[in-house]
Amino acid sequence: MTASRKTSQLCPNCRRLISRDEPSCPYCGLKSPGSWWKNNALLRPVAGPELFLNWLIGLNIGLFVVSLILNPAGMGFGMNPFDFLSPDNRSLVLLGATGTMPIEVLHRWWSLVSASYLHGSLLHLIFNLIALRQIAPLVIQEYGLARMFSIYTLGGIGGFLLSYLAGVPLTIGASAAICALIGAALYYGKSRGGSYGQQVYHQIGGWAIAIFAFGFLVPGINNWGHGGGMAAGILCGMLLGYQEKRRELLAHRLLGAACLAGTLLILLWGVTTSVIYRFF
Repeated sequence: MTASRKTSQLCPNCRRLISRDEPSCPYCGLKSPGSWWKNNALLRPVAGPELFLNWLIGLNIGLFVVSLILNPAGMGFGMNPFDFLSPDNRSLVLLGATGTMPIEVLHRWWSLVSASYLHGSLLHLIFNLIALRQIAPLVIQEYGLARMFSIYTLGGIGGFLLSYLAGVPLTIGASAAICALIGAALYYGKSRGGSYGQQVYHQIGGWAIAIFAFGFLVPGINNWGHGGGMAAGILCGMLLGYQEKRRELLAHRLLGAACLAGTLLILLWGVTTSVIYRFF
């Protein structure tokens, strides 16, 4: 006798028990959840929210290491914790720091994307990655992975574009993109309402207040980038919609894929040209 075909499985996206023959997951709306490629053990980690977030964090860490390697002699080791393990400005500009100087003098408009993956010190990197690790899972849960990364990317661009228009000469950091996630979460909490929506709104509102307070108390913080990123995040949240209002559509996935492809190409260009300029 042949074994009967397995008729149930865990949804590759939300991990709820469903029938393998469902045209879409009744819980999260994933199309064709029983297809082999969405259940392949080698392919699943590429699209899994948790592992994607780990890859995003790893990308930030990797770019920070590259920025130090480009000019070890220019690395900061001062007693000030905010300057410990700080790359020199030349390395950061080569890799894609943004602002009026890179954009107007070097015509590097692509730096509006790359600057979100560069950091000025070890403490700068740690603070941003802690914030990303705390806030991104909520946005992924309520907006989906594709929309989260679109908000992160477009919000970072919006924040740095505003800081450029405000005349900030040189700026870097993931905080503009993280503020976009905060903006999207604030919009979700206010729009959804109810006890859960209010809880999200007040909790994320605490993050927003803390970030702006920190920005005004500590010199050198790009408050234009933070404010622009948050405003862009609110706008993206309104236009893209969240899960309870609008299920993830093909257009959302295509936008997320375009943001990912564009980001990787820009970062690859920045790293390649920097290495060639520095070592060859």
